[in-house]
Amino acid sequence: MRIASVALTGIFLVTNNLFAQPGGATMKITSPAFKHNDMIPRKYTCQGDDISPPLTMEGIPASAKTLALIVDDPDAPMGTWVHWVVFNIPPTTAQVDEKTIPGKQGRNDFGGNDYGGPCPPSGTHRYFFKLYALDTTLNLKDGIKKQDLEKAMAGHILDEDELIGLYKKTQ
Repeated sequence: MRIASVALTGIFLVTNNLFAQPGGATMKITSPAFKHNDMIPRKYTCQGDDISPPLTMEGIPASAKTLALIVDDPDAPMGTWVHWVVFNIPPTTAQVDEKTIPGKQGRNDFGGNDYGGPCPPSGTHRYFFKLYALDTTLNLKDGIKKQDLEKAMAGHILDEDELIGLYKKTQ
């Protein structure tokens, strides 16, 4: 019994260390404008100023060469709607101020290479702010699509986290 307990403890420690960051931290994305699974303020939507919200990033792996950010809405009627694609963000970036561009931008589903705020046609939608730490700098051009970024990131993701914001249009 003791041997099994020691073996299980060893497996847990090895598995846990595979995903641990130095100092025990794990990557985290948050926003001072809204909490996880809370409503996104109108200012950052199509009914407001339609500017990107402030974001805070911590626990970036020391070996990260770059970061990537994808913001999309899986609740859109025609399938997942892409609101923002940003890549080659310096790994030293701890915060992104509102209305700023932290890296190179890809194409959103509004047809622009910029942030397009939440603008659901009906009901409350979820907006996923997905942050990725990568072990490489991506040799991609501005205006790439989310799918191309995801292909380029494959095999290079060191860590990831997501922040979910909600929005429903109001009158």
